[in-house]
Amino acid sequence: MKIVFDKIGSTIKPIELTSEGILLKGTLVKSGYHQVLLDGTLSGSLELACDRCGQIYDYSIDNRLKLKLTDLVSEDKDDLDIIEFLDGKIDILHILQSEITSIQSGYNYCSNCDNDNEDFEIEY
Repeated sequence: MKIVFDKIGSTIKPIELTSEGILLKGTLVKSGYHQVLLDGTLSGSLELACDRCGQIYDYSIDNRLKLKLTDLVSEDKDDLDIIEFLDGKIDILHILQSEITSIQSGYNYCSNCDNDNEDFEIEY
């Protein structure tokens, strides 16, 4: 889902999109001449592999998402919550897939390994 940057005004625009079992539901509103604020939630369930034992498990997601979107190159190096869309179109699917990839690429532990501090070794 792509939305032209200039089509977003000061009136709140609702958005809703699902990918890989994760729902992004929220709003877009212009917060400056070249800036749009995305305020929403991520909810659903992802299948992840435990980084310790390799077991596949369901990971429930219910996270708040607040991002600043801009159509210019951002000069603010301290704010990591800014996404640049230099072609003038906000790609909501790209945002959702980036958030999913971020969760998948972190260290993920199943409920059996989450609080286990014991050394772990599996022989094959």
